[in-house]
Amino acid sequence: MDLYVYYKVQAAHAAALREAVIAMQAALAPGLGVAPQLKRRPQAQDGVQTWMEVYPGATAAFPAQLDAAAAHAGLARWTAGPRHVEIFEDLPPCA
Repeated sequence: MDLYVYYKVQAAHAAALREAVIAMQAALAPGLGVAPQLKRRPQAQDGVQTWMEVYPGATAAFPAQLDAAAAHAGLARWTAGPRHVEIFEDLPPCA
């Protein structure tokens, strides 16, 4: 399964949040076996950016691990609202 986490951040907090997310992802990456990704929408609205973390190939236990890592990293102090988690799974190819 692939895990997508999106949230809002005030542009003024972007640099601090970026540093914290990259450090958190670096700590999580060895257990994932894949490289986490950090993305943002190219445009901001009223000084607020939308960011997304992507974790391809995550295990079923990973969402709880990610929640704990985000809390430990203190990401909530830089985000504007909650982190939204979406899980997607691959569909089998058509025959």
